[in-house]
Amino acid sequence: MSDAVAAPTGQRIFLDKQTPEAYRAFVQAAQAVRGAGEAAGLDRILVELVNLRVSQLNGCAYCLDVHTRAALRAGETPRRLGVLAAWRDTALFTPRERAALALAEATTHPAEADAQERAYAEARGVLDDAELSAVVWTAITINAFNRVSILSKHPVREG
Repeated sequence: MSDAVAAPTGQRIFLDKQTPEAYRAFVQAAQAVRGAGEAAGLDRILVELVNLRVSQLNGCAYCLDVHTRAALRAGETPRRLGVLAAWRDTALFTPRERAALALAEATTHPAEADAQERAYAEARGVLDDAELSAVVWTAITINAFNRVSILSKHPVREG
């Protein structure tokens, strides 16, 4: 381990700093996924809602911070962000957003086969193939980044 990334005994290493070539590959994959989402016509708010919902499910404070700020910059409202964890219980989200959120949850918890089948069927009704694929890839990507940040214990800093 190099001195630049060494962690005191008992503290977590930042996986992205310890193995930067793997992290850079992750970032490149995320850029490709973002491009696929843009090509499919997914708006930035929908993508950030997916990123946030997955990060909520995984309990990733770092990614919640990053993607809350990104969603606000994209034009999302604090009201909708405040109720995102209970999106099924409000009419504030469009059918397209609801389908994407259900699909993101099913991607995050793939062992729940019935929920996955329902989410996929709902998504097929409102998303075309490119959109559906982009939503799933977005959920897969944020799930991976959540794990890096959670296991590294990336801090949420002031500012």
